[in-house]
Amino acid sequence: MDRLSVMKAFCRIVERGSFAKAAEDLGVSAGLLSRDIKLLEDSLGCTLLNRTTRSMSLTEHGEVYYKEARELLDAFDRAEDRVRSGAGSLRGTLRINAPYSFGLEVLSPLLPSFMDRYPDLELVLAFDDRVVDMVEGGYDLSIRVRAELPDSALRARSIATVRQSLFASPAYLEAHGAPGTPEELASHETVSFLMSDAPASWPLTGPGGTHEHALTSRIRLGSSLVLRDMLIAGRGIGSLPSFLSDRAEKSGALVRVLPDWSLPERHVYAVIAARHGADSRTLAFVDHLSEALRGSG
Repeated sequence: MDRLSVMKAFCRIVERGSFAKAAEDLGVSAGLLSRDIKLLEDSLGCTLLNRTTRSMSLTEHGEVYYKEARELLDAFDRAEDRVRSGAGSLRGTLRINAPYSFGLEVLSPLLPSFMDRYPDLELVLAFDDRVVDMVEGGYDLSIRVRAELPDSALRARSIATVRQSLFASPAYLEAHGAPGTPEELASHETVSFLMSDAPASWPLTGPGGTHEHALTSRIRLGSSLVLRDMLIAGRGIGSLPSFLSDRAEKSGALVRVLPDWSLPERHVYAVIAARHGADSRTLAFVDHLSEALRGSG
């Protein structure tokens, strides 16, 4: 029994939730996978998977084995992939999906240096603010900016933290005054983001504890770039991530509102479909993005 191959097969079965789907991914028969897992269980002296005709679940021993096996396989993949990427020998096509605003403001400036570093690599970058099906779309990597990710068959790495704050233009605040407390937001015009984790409210935390401000915005937008433009144009108060607000705040086009109160932080996640795994192209891009975000401070 090839222990490494069987370990990979076991992890694929767990991540795909069935022998049939794992067999399809690996290009073997479900019967062969079943036989290999039985041999693995016999060699370990315990049952790893509870199997019936309709369901499959991990035993307590299976949970331990999966966790340890996944860590070992990831370390093995990283060792090989880092050597390949360090040698500058990346080839093939890397397919990435990212939100519009993050893609335009953050990823776009990083692409030339990445492509210069790997001249034999082809890149496909698609922008979409919706959460896409990575497997169906054929993506190797999806960048997601969220407060947290739901549990799924995807492997994610948090590579940066994004501040989220309230802003308005100087003209708006001069005309309407600046709210001194979260309760005073009720008397102001607000602009809300439809794709937010909590599109109907702003959960604020500050000196007075917590305050959940329910949004009744006249303007509700599906693009945070347009939202920023509307705030600069004086249409009200809105929430922006730091990668969209920093330049406007430094230039004076936007002013922070309720600076002592904060919204939940969001995280930049690099998400990889478990069925694909993290290859050298994907890891190289994630490392490149991580280095750039660390450098931007």
